[in-house]
Amino acid sequence: MAIRIKARSGESAEQILRRFKKMCEKEGLTKDMKRQAYFEKPSERRRRAQRKMVKRATMPARPAGRR
Repeated sequence: MAIRIKARSGESAEQILRRFKKMCEKEGLTKDMKRQAYFEKPSERRRRAQRKMVKRATMPARPAGRR
């Protein structure tokens, strides 16, 4: 999916770029690019996934209130 940004009235190029970077960050695009920059061995990938599962299991459940 492509990220599209429309310029708002009176918005500078720096502000548009900042909004674009934030959207890329929110979509996980920058994290994915950093991860893809170097080769990761399958064993390292499995280890990372395992650590992520353990972290999720040990974290306390979030309250279902505000979002």
